[in-house]
Amino acid sequence: MNIADFRIEAALAIFILTYAALAVGRLPYNKVDRPAAAMIGAVAMLLFGALSERQALRAIDFPTISLLFGMMVIVANLRLCGAFTWLARRVLERRVSPFWMLALVVALSGALAAFFINDVVCLVLTPVVIEAAVESEVNPVPLLLGLATASNIGSAATVTGNPQNMIVANFANLTYTNFIFHLAPAAVLGLLAAFGVVALVYRRELTACDISCGTGKKKTRLRVCKALALKASLVSLAAIACFALGFPTSLVALSAAAAMLLVGHLRPERIYQEVDWPLLLMFVGLFVVVAGAQNTGFQNSLARLVGVERLSNPITLAALITVLSNALSNVPAVLFFKPLFHLLGNPTSAGLLLASVSTYAGNLTVMGSIANLIVVENARRRGIGIGFFEYMRVGVPITLLTTSINLAWLSVFR
Repeated sequence: MNIADFRIEAALAIFILTYAALAVGRLPYNKVDRPAAAMIGAVAMLLFGALSERQALRAIDFPTISLLFGMMVIVANLRLCGAFTWLARRVLERRVSPFWMLALVVALSGALAAFFINDVVCLVLTPVVIEAAVESEVNPVPLLLGLATASNIGSAATVTGNPQNMIVANFANLTYTNFIFHLAPAAVLGLLAAFGVVALVYRRELTACDISCGTGKKKTRLRVCKALALKASLVSLAAIACFALGFPTSLVALSAAAAMLLVGHLRPERIYQEVDWPLLLMFVGLFVVVAGAQNTGFQNSLARLVGVERLSNPITLAALITVLSNALSNVPAVLFFKPLFHLLGNPTSAGLLLASVSTYAGNLTVMGSIANLIVVENARRRGIGIGFFEYMRVGVPITLLTTSINLAWLSVFR
């Protein structure tokens, strides 16, 4: 075996092993998690000569990393000043029926997740939703399921809703308005579908409750830094406006983050603690691992094996994305398709389908999205159990409905 063949086989082996570790969640017999597995795979690509250091640096998608980091800083300020929690309380403290409370949870989480990262939205809203449910003696489980599923659906509407959208937008050259125009209408219909499914599955629990029988328990005290909340809100609105006007998303996000660090008057270390550094590390590692595999030309062999026609068929592609998103998690799944992207047909349609379906696929099981796990784990710590199969009672029909709505809407623009 010559050196060239050895490097190709080594690169493919590293790629397969890295993605296997991502699918399992961690390597057996040690504590290596997904971010560490991605970084180990990237280093292995360099050690075995699949990529040079210069090629590895070029493989890292710095605009995507910058966009995600900038949004994390913006969201950190909104969270630390109490703006998210204040808004949620103002919406959910209304004396309405349990069905209307569910509708408010779905609408609020979907709207916030459309512009801010859905994982953070779930992290902030979960305790508020539980508090509102206990205050009104409403079963919190359907409200929490509405929160998790709606945050995933709403995040599909814009580039900044979730990390996979940011990745796809960059390598598919999609703008913020591309997402809003093509994906936001389907996301709105998807939110209505999510409400309908949860309301139908839990109709007895929701009907049995009467919002007027609230216990009047004292709420935990909410501290809002009004000055910081005003600054963070203004900077966020300005950033969203610049996104919509077509300015480079990464530059806008970094500029907004810099502005918040400058005028926010919070200690920078408090902001840094809110940044998801492991996620950024996983991104960097995966960019290098995928580039190393791409250098082998495996994508052409895979296309010949599967067939270009099958890959470019929207229904087949959507099914494959859904499976991979739940097996690997949606970020590794969309990066898997990066080398194959030129084979998927119209780049705009393919990019929009890849981003949206990988997001909607997160609702299939409780393991399909980090947002789901955040809601379930936060609920568990407060004595509220949401099992794997209980989640699937709503997750499966919501995924099928939202994916179908999305495919039908996107077919208009093909």
